[in-house]
Amino acid sequence: MTTIDINNESEALAPPLPPATTVELDGLGELSVRHVQGPAGAPTIALLHGWTASVDINYFSAYKALGEQFSIIAFDQRGHGSGIRSKKSFRLEDCADDVIRVADALGVEHVIGVGYSMGGTIAQLLWKQHPDRVDGLVLCATAPYFSERREERLSFMGLNGLATLARLTPGQARDWFSEQFYLQRKSESWGPWAISQAAQHDWRMVLEAGHAVGQFSSLEWAHTIDVPASVVATLDDPVVPLSRQVKLFDLIPDADVFRVKGEHDAIVAQADRFVPTLVRAIESVARRANASS
Repeated sequence: MTTIDINNESEALAPPLPPATTVELDGLGELSVRHVQGPAGAPTIALLHGWTASVDINYFSAYKALGEQFSIIAFDQRGHGSGIRSKKSFRLEDCADDVIRVADALGVEHVIGVGYSMGGTIAQLLWKQHPDRVDGLVLCATAPYFSERREERLSFMGLNGLATLARLTPGQARDWFSEQFYLQRKSESWGPWAISQAAQHDWRMVLEAGHAVGQFSSLEWAHTIDVPASVVATLDDPVVPLSRQVKLFDLIPDADVFRVKGEHDAIVAQADRFVPTLVRAIESVARRANASS
């Protein structure tokens, strides 16, 4: 499958996207990062995307509105899209550290972590591992845990086995596996550009990421989050049940809640409702963070 150059402005299939810059991360190589300078004095938000997506697939509908009020750091997570490739097993904790590595490379001291689904787990870990660098959290369509019922645990465990298979099979088999397992099922709802983005994934790492999400839990420490937080709940979400999103809101002290009627892909499918709500959720965090500084 041909990969579309997302920085090529002549590519009609790609939506409008902010410019990208390349940063060098010690020991990890180069990483393409969308770095938008917002208005003078604007807080910097780190956009963290969901599992099997890329940052552009997740946030393309929101870039313009967000860039009018905030500075932005956005990049693909490990194994996803153009994200970091590593022979090491995927760890959400490493993704949280990557945010700070990128911020350091760009000379950014403090960020507000904005996480969607899997990105919400990374945002929570970002605060846990680097509390002195995080001014606030905005957690969208996410939860303090993703695996509770027996069938969910078995499903997430199975992803790790599939990841092992993907690590061992030759390239041609991986290509076939990727298309059969995922891309074919998404082709009806995603345009050619989005499919081309997903085609860049390292599927061994992506499958390991799914297993890591299934193992994640912040139940024992989310109540200690001491920075301003907003929870954006997707009310009709079949992927992350509303009860789990509400649990996250209940755990975090003084969190604000914002509601969007939509399913797990509401940021794209209901962008007209979701994006303004996301802006308000970030404004709430930024205002409270500024008041406490």
